[in-house]
Amino acid sequence: MATALTPKDFASDQEVRWCPGCGDYAILKAAHKALADLGASRENTVFVSGIGCSSRFPYYMSTYGFHSIHGRAPAIASGIKMANPGLDVWVMTGDGDGLSIGGNHMLHVLRRNLDMQIVLFNNEIYGLTKGQYSPTSRKGTKSPSTPQGSLDTPVSACEFALGASGRFVARTIDTMTPQLVHVLTRAKQHAGASFIEVIQNCVVFNDAVFANFTAKENAPDNQLWVEHGLPLLFGRQREKGLRLVPGKMQLEVVTVGAGGASLDDVLVHDEKNRVQAVMLAHLAPPAFPVALGVLYCDPAPSYTDEVYAQVAAAGAPSEDLGALFRQGKTWTVRP
Repeated sequence: MATALTPKDFASDQEVRWCPGCGDYAILKAAHKALADLGASRENTVFVSGIGCSSRFPYYMSTYGFHSIHGRAPAIASGIKMANPGLDVWVMTGDGDGLSIGGNHMLHVLRRNLDMQIVLFNNEIYGLTKGQYSPTSRKGTKSPSTPQGSLDTPVSACEFALGASGRFVARTIDTMTPQLVHVLTRAKQHAGASFIEVIQNCVVFNDAVFANFTAKENAPDNQLWVEHGLPLLFGRQREKGLRLVPGKMQLEVVTVGAGGASLDDVLVHDEKNRVQAVMLAHLAPPAFPVALGVLYCDPAPSYTDEVYAQVAAAGAPSEDLGALFRQGKTWTVRP
């Protein structure tokens, strides 16, 4: 009987080199623990990354790994999974790598529903290349490439994933280890493409950009941790909730027990409801809390399984190459 692996067994012998205080350290530790909790095997696990601070991840995992090219990690991971569907494939990417040059690849791996876990580190900045604004940077972000402030409308990572027909979409925070481990575990247990946005602090180029909901003093009133089947409550005493505005498809914050609002008025989280997930993904302070946890999970047949089933149904090809070339529609080219 094989000995169960510990989180330390998934750590490589390489020196971990990120900026002191970077949220990537916490994500790395959470990945080690999640794999141990899942009973994963090192020889059956592959981490694939593109380019960016997050893309150093494969070096620090005692598993197989590819440090690939900018934005192309989903495409390379797709090839790995299709060549060997028995492998457990993880894509580690950032908001720049995954949603800028890699946006097209990210779109297609999600809509195809290949069986893999995609973890996107979102620090709303290009950290590796010294602080230029990224696709998720907020309007007004001042950076070396936008010295007078960004004019771009930012991409919402979770809304993008939902719009690309992602079947599992979650959001969590780098330093909240128990919740992060839980989300990574849920993602692995999901059959198909899993997309996890991890809110990650860049201490050098974008420090405290998420402090309005991650700082200890702000968290209770600005974090909404969702759980399937439970009411959408938050606040220091869980006295606040979300409800649908009567007659409208929009959310509002109510205080339970005040203004005629009761617990029965508070919306219950349904992780199979895509419309609700989109509304939750869009919420932001100061008017609303940030929705965290598994926003959407509605499994469907994975592309990997369907391709292999199609190949099996087609049967072995003819051994007669001439007959194979001439089957179906053919044309005779005359001089």
